[in-house]
Amino acid sequence: MDGDIPVSACLTSASLHDSQAAIPLAQMTAARVRSLYDLMDSAYDAEPIRAFSRQLGHVPIIDPNPRRGEAVPLDPAQQQRFKERSSAERVNSNLKDNFGGRTVRVRGGLKVMCHLMFGVVALTATQLF
Repeated sequence: MDGDIPVSACLTSASLHDSQAAIPLAQMTAARVRSLYDLMDSAYDAEPIRAFSRQLGHVPIIDPNPRRGEAVPLDPAQQQRFKERSSAERVNSNLKDNFGGRTVRVRGGLKVMCHLMFGVVALTATQLF
């Protein structure tokens, strides 16, 4: 995301861990926009995700996960770049709090995705103006 405008989204079951959607979302996003970095929190600290990011020509900046042994801290430049991640979290929060993402009252994947995408369209329009 840049300028708090969503670029890619996918609908998954609640039981799917976020990291399992990272590679498909990165691939989808790379087809839509040119980016230099992939910023992810510690839940995505896995070598296959880092390798795929590099394969796309991106620099993966992933918060080290302390449960994977001794965490190697990000260097100062990466720490500064990682602060941009809060922008993505603001968009997710905004979608949930102000654009119907928290109160989905329909059933079925297609209906849920439609409901959420109406929220994304409204959020994007708000950010553009």
